[in-house]
Amino acid sequence: MMTRTKEHPPLSPHHRRRAVLLALLAVLPALLLVFTDSAPSAAHGTPMQPASRTFMCWRDGLTSTGEIKPVNPACQAAVAESGTTPLYNWFSVLRSDGAGRTQGFIPDGQLCSGGNTTFNGFNKARADWPLTHLTSGASLDFSYNAWAAHPGWFYVYITKDGFDPTKTFGWDDLESTPFMTIDHPQVTGQVGTVEGAYKWTGNLPSNKSGRHIIYMVWKRSDSTETFYSCSDVVFDGGKGEVTGVGEPGSPSDPPSDPQATCTATRKTTNSWSGGYQAEVTVTNTGANPILGWMVEFTLPTGQKVDSLWNGNATYNGQAVMVHNVDWNGSLAAGASATFSYVVNGGAADATTSQLCTVH
Repeated sequence: MMTRTKEHPPLSPHHRRRAVLLALLAVLPALLLVFTDSAPSAAHGTPMQPASRTFMCWRDGLTSTGEIKPVNPACQAAVAESGTTPLYNWFSVLRSDGAGRTQGFIPDGQLCSGGNTTFNGFNKARADWPLTHLTSGASLDFSYNAWAAHPGWFYVYITKDGFDPTKTFGWDDLESTPFMTIDHPQVTGQVGTVEGAYKWTGNLPSNKSGRHIIYMVWKRSDSTETFYSCSDVVFDGGKGEVTGVGEPGSPSDPPSDPQATCTATRKTTNSWSGGYQAEVTVTNTGANPILGWMVEFTLPTGQKVDSLWNGNATYNGQAVMVHNVDWNGSLAAGASATFSYVVNGGAADATTSQLCTVH
C-alpha cells in the first residue's frame, strides 16, 4: 500500500503499536453538517499514530463529566492561548489554499498550526508535550484519522539530529525530504469516527535517538486544501506507547458540548439573463463560540464566480470553498455572518447545497 513518488512538496535546496486510544474513544462529536445526501464533503483528519498535538491534547482533556480540561501542562498552555475550540476541532489543522506547499508558505514558528491562527497555541516550543515512544529503524503501523475522507498524498518528515523542542520549530529543523510518501491510501473503518483512518505500515528512520517531531503534510488531490501536523516522539526503544496524557473519560460519557456546528443557507438576491447574485448566511448552531468557519458548494456546469466578498474563496473546477475573513469568523452561539457572490453563466440552481464546517 505504501509507494514512494517523486511528487512531494520539497523544502528549499539550501535547507536541507498501534494506538491504544481507539478503544477508549468510541464516541465523538459530529462536527460536519451536510444538507443533502449529494452535498460535497470536506476533508478532515490528523495523525493518531504517532498522534498529533491536537489529538493528544483532546484526548488528554476528556473528562467523565463531558468537560474538556487538559492535564498536560503544554496542552493547558495551548488552551490558555487558543481556547478549547481547537480541541473539539482536533482534525482541522488545515489551509484551504495550501496546495501542498511547505517552506516559503508556512512561516517558521507556525509549522504545527499550519499557519492557521485558530491553532496558534500548538506552536509553543516546549519539552512537555505528550509523547509517543518509538524505536529507530523499526516498523510502525501508522494511522491517520479520516474524519472526512478524500484522495491525496501523505508526506512524512522528521526533524534532524540534535533537534531541541524548547526552541522555535522551523523548516531548518526538518530533514529536507520526507522519509515516507504514501500515495492515495484506502480508508478503513467508519469515516467520521476515530475508527475511520488511513492506515499503512512503514519503517521509521534509522539512527535516530532522543526527542523529535514527525511532521506530516496531507495534500488533497481533488482540492488545494492541505493539512499539517506535529507529532512529538522520543526514540527510546518504545513501540508506540504514549505518555504525558491524563486518563480519558468513559466512552459512554462523550463531551457534553459536541455541537460545534454551523449551518449555511443561500438565497438569491438579484438575477439577470446569464447570471445572478447570491448571499450565504452562516450561523453558529452550537452552544459555544466558534473562531472560524468554512462553506463548500458546487456550481452547475458552465457557471463561474465572477466576484465574492466578505469571504476568502478558492476554486477547483465547479467546486467553491469559502473561508471566513478576519472580521467575520468569530461567532457567538446563535450568531450569524454573511458573504455574497456574483455568478455568470446561468441561473441560480435551487438544488445547490451548502456544506458548513467549523474551524
